[in-house]
Amino acid sequence: MTDRYESRRGKVLRAVRKADVDTLLVSGETNVTWLTGFSGDSSWLLLGPEVCVLISDGRYQTQIAEECPGLDAVIRKPDVKLHTAAATAVKQAGVRRLGFESHLLTFDAVEQLAAAVPQCELRPAPGRVEELRAIKDADEIAEIRAAVELASRGFNVLRASLTPEMTELGAAHELEQAMRRFGAEGTSFETIIAADDRSALAHYRPGREPIGDCSWLLVDWGAETRNRYKSDLTRLVVFGKPSKKLRRIYDIVLEAQTRAIRAIRPGVTCEAVDRIARDHIKSCKHGRNFGHGLGHGIGLDIHEMPRLAPNSQTVLAAGMVVTVEPGIYLPGWGGVRIEDDVLVTRGGHEVLSQSVAKDLGSSLVD
Repeated sequence: MTDRYESRRGKVLRAVRKADVDTLLVSGETNVTWLTGFSGDSSWLLLGPEVCVLISDGRYQTQIAEECPGLDAVIRKPDVKLHTAAATAVKQAGVRRLGFESHLLTFDAVEQLAAAVPQCELRPAPGRVEELRAIKDADEIAEIRAAVELASRGFNVLRASLTPEMTELGAAHELEQAMRRFGAEGTSFETIIAADDRSALAHYRPGREPIGDCSWLLVDWGAETRNRYKSDLTRLVVFGKPSKKLRRIYDIVLEAQTRAIRAIRPGVTCEAVDRIARDHIKSCKHGRNFGHGLGHGIGLDIHEMPRLAPNSQTVLAAGMVVTVEPGIYLPGWGGVRIEDDVLVTRGGHEVLSQSVAKDLGSSLVD
């Protein structure tokens, strides 16, 4: 386990050299976790060729020893601010050019740090760790598989538990509790369950009205493993015979997703995959009703690199795991979104969530 984190830190050091800095100050909570195994918060990692030290506080002294054996740590006192402790570590390491995560660190924190280390030049170095995190190793892929399996089992319980008296919020709770019973640490994000016209709201929050005699539910959910890796899926649950309009919209979205997934392989740009789905939806006269990117990376965070979206020139590589989630949203009527988690393999791709059926017939509930 320790070797894994050492290997990751070595990769970051090579990336740091390309950024023309001596040392990198890692402030992002998830980035710190990925590089050290530490699962706490409010802690920074100072990483360079001659220094590797975790800067934290007394709450985590025992936890750091357990989770990060052998890693040097500075435990600041309650009256010492995080940026002050970091500045002391920077001075002691003799850092001259310090890279910092400018996309995560606040302007105020940067100013305070700069004032505390006037002899050190601070240089923005955004996304260095995230770029490496985009390509998952075998253990990370196994974790994501487990998260998908937990989500799948929870969804099966939800389908069997739905009643007209159940509310959207109650259905969300049922799904979440089922995933936890199967071993999930929690949910990847706040579960979305939207009935009929509410499904046109892409980030809808479940309401307290009974489902009643609704025609369909859009369910967007995910499970988080004990090691914090996540899944992200969307399916429709359809009650009774679907209308012709629902069938037509569903078929358009499913075909868009199928075409996009088929194109996923190493060497293809994220923009190209997005365009394939978007062009199909546009050809069916619903381009204006698909207003978000096709997908995103998943892992320790629910939204990671890469992004499947217009203008995203990131090139897909083996080991990346992305969602593919086209949708059509018609205000006043409803929305259809179908989402799967897809691993980029050396020879193409693998749909990790293929066990969760998505043809419209499989979505029907008596």
